[in-house]
Amino acid sequence: MTSTAVIGSTGLVGSHILSTLLGLPSVSTVHALARRQPIATDTKLHPLVSADTSNWASNLSSVTPPPSILLSALGTTRAQAGGLAQQRLIDYDLNLDVAKAAKAAGVKVYVLISSGSANSKSMMPYLKMKGELEDSVNALGFDHTIILRPGLIVGGREDWRPTEFVIRKVAGVMGMMGSVLKDFWAQDAEVIANAAVSAGLKALEGGDVPKVWEVGQSEIIKLGRTEWKA
Repeated sequence: MTSTAVIGSTGLVGSHILSTLLGLPSVSTVHALARRQPIATDTKLHPLVSADTSNWASNLSSVTPPPSILLSALGTTRAQAGGLAQQRLIDYDLNLDVAKAAKAAGVKVYVLISSGSANSKSMMPYLKMKGELEDSVNALGFDHTIILRPGLIVGGREDWRPTEFVIRKVAGVMGMMGSVLKDFWAQDAEVIANAAVSAGLKALEGGDVPKVWEVGQSEIIKLGRTEWKA
């Protein structure tokens, strides 16, 4: 039985990660670090709720025994955060603080939902920030670090993003015509979540996976839909 922790569990991909973990008999415990109480209810769910995100790292450190896997789907937008500097406080600083606490506590597998084309040398601020986070968590030296790099994430969001909404509608139409038309540039949030959980469990169980496993879009589809077994 596996104990897990999730940050970003109230977001689009994170909520699917949470429900996937809760539905797996092999997962005994799910610790969800969040600003607000998760909608999901389950005896294996242990919310660690704090509106002050500076408490999240210490909240995770207090879990005994520590979870074996930490999955992060934490992220926001520049508009929601109020600027790039404020976005970085969440997407980079908070993610890294929790990852450091996880490593110190003894978490073995770290799974990060990053972004396609993330690169610390990118000229695009968002992709550069995502790449810098990847580099930083890789340097922590978990037994396994798994980085998922999806393309456009398709699914219903609570927040309104007009440009993304139009693109998601196009992806939806392509999906109705045939998933192959969509898969190379857009992935469903549920499929991404399934892939993240599948990769994390495979690494923990001693599967033949690299210490740093970068999971691209085609492999996300493979892990999260083609080969997925709940």
